[in-house]
Amino acid sequence: MALPTTTKHYFWSKLGALTNLSSKESQLPSLRSHEVLVKIYAVSLQYRDIIVGLNKYPGSFPNELVPCSDMAGEVIAVGDEAGSYWKKGDRVCANFAADHIAGDTSPEIQKTAHGGAIHGVLTQYKAFRPHSLVRIPDHLSFEEASTLPCAALTAYNALMGPVPVKGGDTVLVLGTGGVSIHGLQIALASGAKVIATSSSDEKLKIATKLGAHHVINYKTTPNWHEEVIKLTGGRGVDHILEVGGPDSLEKSLKAVRVAGWIHTIGFVGGGNPTDVVFSTIRKACFIRGIQIGSVAQFNDMNRLLSLHPEVTRPVIDKVFPFEEALQAYEYLQSQAHVGKVVIKVA
Repeated sequence: MALPTTTKHYFWSKLGALTNLSSKESQLPSLRSHEVLVKIYAVSLQYRDIIVGLNKYPGSFPNELVPCSDMAGEVIAVGDEAGSYWKKGDRVCANFAADHIAGDTSPEIQKTAHGGAIHGVLTQYKAFRPHSLVRIPDHLSFEEASTLPCAALTAYNALMGPVPVKGGDTVLVLGTGGVSIHGLQIALASGAKVIATSSSDEKLKIATKLGAHHVINYKTTPNWHEEVIKLTGGRGVDHILEVGGPDSLEKSLKAVRVAGWIHTIGFVGGGNPTDVVFSTIRKACFIRGIQIGSVAQFNDMNRLLSLHPEVTRPVIDKVFPFEEALQAYEYLQSQAHVGKVVIKVA
């Protein structure tokens, strides 16, 4: 079968508004000997994809940036020097940062983040270096697997960090977006108790169905940290997936146990900066910033997902066709979703 010579893809004609998301067909560069050509079947969206488009994400970007970082696809061609890694027909995801192979991130690694520092994956075909790819668990569809590179791996990195979650721990997940739902599932697979929050009782019903032991509506219970303390017998939680940002961090510091962990992941709630010095000292707690994870962590996570396929199956709220990418962005921006929003490319 002849290899494709062109690819349809999306790009930002300029940053500042989601309506600047444009599409066109471009020539595919010749495959280099150390590259793998992948046909992309599905792409999932992140909050980062929105704020990049709105020009609210720090950093410099290539001209006409191809957006998105999270994909799943199939290897259709392998360069002469990449044959020991992959073969045609392999189902793969690309890591968020192409060169984050193992260990800590670095300024150099950060410059290889898809959909930001380098072109992203909202395209029909893309060449990758073989070390940046990870094999998809057999039990997952392309749409499900596309949710793993950012949301799932971020949650895994948080919960399996310097002090990994263990059976009997209590984990608090804020909201019901992609990272939080994956975090809920990974915590359950690890034997932990989970408390979930949301502003929607309907979303909390879904969290309960997924296995959350306790749920709190933070609209009807604005001092939700007090309820967390009650639910833990005054102890506080061991781990918090903190996606709200300044608006929720102050209460997270009250909800975490002494010497517990707050994993700062997002800032969807906005708000004013919180003074963390006294609270951190008083709780002797750890605030750890999370920047996705490495290829090694991705492979470790996939083994966990394969061991607990039903508990950890990705939750997809809605799948949009490739032609409706802008509608997918707008739906994610509305925050009406639970879990992930996916674009079906092929």
